[in-house]
Amino acid sequence: MQPQYQMGYDRAITVFSPDGRLYQVEYAREAVKRGTTAVGIKAQDGIVLIVDKRISSKLLEAASIEKIFRIDDHIGVASSGLVGDARALVDRARVECQINRVSYDEKIEVEALAKKLCDHMQTLTQYGGIRPYGTALLIAGVSDGECRLFETDPSGTLLEYKATGIGIGRPAAMKIFEEEYTASLSIKDAILLGLKALHSATEGKFDVDTVEIGIVEKSDAAFKKMTKEEVASYVEQFKQ
Repeated sequence: MQPQYQMGYDRAITVFSPDGRLYQVEYAREAVKRGTTAVGIKAQDGIVLIVDKRISSKLLEAASIEKIFRIDDHIGVASSGLVGDARALVDRARVECQINRVSYDEKIEVEALAKKLCDHMQTLTQYGGIRPYGTALLIAGVSDGECRLFETDPSGTLLEYKATGIGIGRPAAMKIFEEEYTASLSIKDAILLGLKALHSATEGKFDVDTVEIGIVEKSDAAFKKMTKEEVASYVEQFKQ
């Protein structure tokens, strides 16, 4: 329950509270914190994105749950929070990539795309009659032979990480990364480390049907999502 003098400051996005907070943005961050866990790890030869799809019913088709998206040949994103909001941002990101290709005849840089998305997300914290996006994205890609991994949040904040997590299991995942991450990891080792972080975040409640993996290899700067068979092989290696 908010103190009496603060009540009412969460009614509109454009109103600051007396202590300088925008409650609607903080509520959007809470929506992200309640979302499924997604992790990103930068390796020597690429970047790995891993998400927990959290299947809530045995009647649900696991393939219909999409949390990792291909944005361009060299960029992929993982989302946590409101899936509908994430899909809207993904569509916008794809359009930005196409605009860059048409305008400059080259692939968009990962940082440039991340900044464009965050500029758009930040705009939604300034105007009444609209709410912030209730989603966070991990944006992974290769630009000029360099692996880049960015994290966005509903306020439009942009941070670059070597390894990070979003969603409900972020604290557990970050603890694993801070203890065990090294810059010399290969993609294979990064996947196994990501699965360990996801295992800790979900308290061991994951299997091949609830895990989705995407990778960007540095050699060919190509993003791809792993097949169920490839994911199964890594899950089996991790559980041995």
